[in-house]
Amino acid sequence: MAVTQAGLEGIVAAESDICFIDGDRGILSYQGFNIHTLADHATFEEVIYLLWHGRLPKQDELDGLKAALVRYRPIPKEVAAFLATVPKGAPMDVLRTAVSMLGLYDPKARDNAIEASVEKATRLMAQTATIVTTFDRQRNGQPVVEGDPKLSFAANFLYTLTGKKPDEVMERVFDIALILHADHELNASTFAARVTAATLSDIHSAVTSAIGALKGPLHGGANEEVIRMLLAAGTKEKALQHVKENLVAKIKIPGFGHRVYHTEDPRATHLRALSEELGRRTGHIDLYETSKSIEETVKREKNLNANVDFYSASTYYSLGIPIDLFTPIFAVSRMSGWTAHVLEQYRNNRLIRPRADYTGKPVGQPWVPISQR
Repeated sequence: MAVTQAGLEGIVAAESDICFIDGDRGILSYQGFNIHTLADHATFEEVIYLLWHGRLPKQDELDGLKAALVRYRPIPKEVAAFLATVPKGAPMDVLRTAVSMLGLYDPKARDNAIEASVEKATRLMAQTATIVTTFDRQRNGQPVVEGDPKLSFAANFLYTLTGKKPDEVMERVFDIALILHADHELNASTFAARVTAATLSDIHSAVTSAIGALKGPLHGGANEEVIRMLLAAGTKEKALQHVKENLVAKIKIPGFGHRVYHTEDPRATHLRALSEELGRRTGHIDLYETSKSIEETVKREKNLNANVDFYSASTYYSLGIPIDLFTPIFAVSRMSGWTAHVLEQYRNNRLIRPRADYTGKPVGQPWVPISQR
């Protein structure tokens, strides 16, 4: 009998060169580079290139990618018009639909060759960011801000979102946050993208599948729950009281625990420090201090570690990012990983078609006429 496991937990479903995780030792690496090394030294653009090509770029290759990300930033006028008419309170639904629309207007939409797909991946990276910032500006009645070709991907996102060019610290903090969220092996959204790509559907369809999976509250969105919890409590004392009551009632605390990591999520290590640094600079140190107290309490009471979502909440809030954009920003970063996995699937494709362990009624049920049912 075939081995079955609910949620495919622990089941190896594919071979991949892109991402390695050791949940027992708290190791995360992209193409062999430890996440700590990348967070300390790389830019997000370098990580995009690394994920797609399996190596760090040379200077001319990095310059070429940066130029392409600037060149492809404008979105089709039809997509811009769509963003001006959609409901204001559903950014993930808007993002899912708008990214799918991009496929209608991409000049190489029907070309699934690797070279064309890399070009489409580059457009998706640039235009996904534009969709998020354009949507937010328009829903708030603010003029859309054109990007500055001299700015990095991270700085341009913050600039086109807020209308203010970030200082070096804020730019670097957001750049690191993008790096930390770029890929995470076969999580639900990445697996969804690969399943779609395995049918040899186009890259836009694959990443639309991924966005749909990320939208689910059991995947993306936990950092939104974290910041709402912190803001609703108001004070550290009230927040701790709320957390302790939930622990007694066995209610899950958002931002804690992970399916893969059995020790500290290595991404949380960096985000904790970034949350503190930004908190001190922006007047939100109380959010960091409350988060730290909650982390210590949950660790002591339940031996659960903070994951990537816990400190990204206060980090994004301190950057001035609207709460309901936390998950869309996750998608902006993860687009680099999703597209890397789609490209890898195309390069060595086999249709993904698992089996199910049937647990229904005995086979061969007799037919009962409708008058006798």
